[in-house]
Amino acid sequence: MRDENGMSCRRDFLKRATAGVMGMYGISNLVPSSLLAQQGEQTRRKPNILLAVSDDQSWPHASAYGFDQVRTPAFDRIAGNGVLFTNAFCTASQCGPSRATLLTGRNPWQLKEAGTQASLFPAEFTVYTEILEKQGYHVGYTGKPWAPGNWRASGRKNNPAGKPYNTRRLKPPTPEISSNDYAANFEDFIKDCPKGAPFCFWFGCHEPHRNYEPGSGRRSGKKPQDVSVPPFYPDNETVRSDLLDYYFEIEWFDRQLGKIVDLIERAGELDNTLIVVTSDNGMPFPRTKATLYEDGIRMPFAVQWPARIPGSRSIDDLISFIDVAPTFLEAAGLEPRPEMAGRSLLPILVSNRSGTLDPERRFVLMGKERHNHARAENVGYPIRAIRTKQYLYLRNFKPQRWPMGDPPGYFCHTKMINPTKSHILEHKDDSARYHYRITYAKRSEEELYDIQKDPHCLNNLADHSEFTKTKNQLWRLLRDRLAEQRDPRMLGYGDIFESYPVFGGIQKTIPGFKDIGKYNPAFWPWDRGSLPILEMNRD
Repeated sequence: MRDENGMSCRRDFLKRATAGVMGMYGISNLVPSSLLAQQGEQTRRKPNILLAVSDDQSWPHASAYGFDQVRTPAFDRIAGNGVLFTNAFCTASQCGPSRATLLTGRNPWQLKEAGTQASLFPAEFTVYTEILEKQGYHVGYTGKPWAPGNWRASGRKNNPAGKPYNTRRLKPPTPEISSNDYAANFEDFIKDCPKGAPFCFWFGCHEPHRNYEPGSGRRSGKKPQDVSVPPFYPDNETVRSDLLDYYFEIEWFDRQLGKIVDLIERAGELDNTLIVVTSDNGMPFPRTKATLYEDGIRMPFAVQWPARIPGSRSIDDLISFIDVAPTFLEAAGLEPRPEMAGRSLLPILVSNRSGTLDPERRFVLMGKERHNHARAENVGYPIRAIRTKQYLYLRNFKPQRWPMGDPPGYFCHTKMINPTKSHILEHKDDSARYHYRITYAKRSEEELYDIQKDPHCLNNLADHSEFTKTKNQLWRLLRDRLAEQRDPRMLGYGDIFESYPVFGGIQKTIPGFKDIGKYNPAFWPWDRGSLPILEMNRD
């Protein structure tokens, strides 16, 4: 069988539903949200919560989606015992902003500094971990939490993901894979859990983020001839080997996930643990991560909670990372915070149906602000996007800039070893001329793609007269929603995003403003006033 984008999609494994769960929930329609808290409070204790986030993994790179170049039995197990989502989207294809939206249920343009890469996480924004901790949950994380950035600088006492559990180490299969023993650290976390208390844990794997050990994928038994190279990359041995190394690290994440799930099962807690598995943004290759094209924003996403969620299902509704925090709160019997832009997924999760369930989930929104911090020509495009079932519309607010920084291609994982990027840049005038143009060249203010026919976003329809009506309708819908959510890009002071401080070593490698941890006054959208005035004006 083939899905709507032409991707081969094996779903036979989804038939392995848990008979007891299906018998308990013979539900034919969505359960009203108002009944969900009542349904569980009187009969069962609050669920444990596990959020597992890989670092830089695009959809559909998991075998549950029929992608046979990667083997992900742990992810497949979650999907088979629960729900596999086919249209899940991050809010920003960047680590920090994406993780901030998972924690807050708010879009990046609603999060001030936390909506940009490697900045602050203002203490004014409440995260679901803090709410659950106040309700008696034992909260912690291992691996990569909210990052990169400096949460201490904003006055927080802990990383927004919780208390760290990172002391246990192992010998990784390659020098580029983290030595964090994720499962052992989770076991330490469980040992610290007070008797009878539910837990809320963030497993932030460092993989498959670059760097990769060159040839690690091939040495693991993977074959270059089996790789399906995306059409926006040259098809050669360099790129194929690079993709194999990426696949190898996805499988490492999956093995660690499997160990953690096994620990939960051995503790007798699997039935009452709500598990969500996803990634933070697209794979760390050109034209994926740090872009709003389909391969940068569409995420693997699987959920299980055997005590409440009927398994063996695939759901095609459009969902966003802003839906995760309200889902966790409602699962715990709490009302989602009114400032959250997302909506709980529980009504569609506790149904026993597959396919498209909620007619109100007609679109999702995404945004991107600077991925570095330098002079004006070096910060790339600020972008907003709207994705429906058929179309992806992008609005580039500074098309006079280079989309990935100046000189073209300079940014795009500047410090990382990236053979695919290097090949494109080295051959931009000959064999990789086309791939360089679609990856690094300047773009028009508007982009429109028919995802059904063009899933890799290669044919921009924005200037085609027959799509003018569609383009204008999507822009109006996007513009109105952004204005409702008080996006500074809609209110006349969008450059404030580029004034926010950056923390970390990348500041030292990029030309331009290098004052680490300081606001850049060159981007203040008014006369250079004081920070108290800045704070007042940006609310």
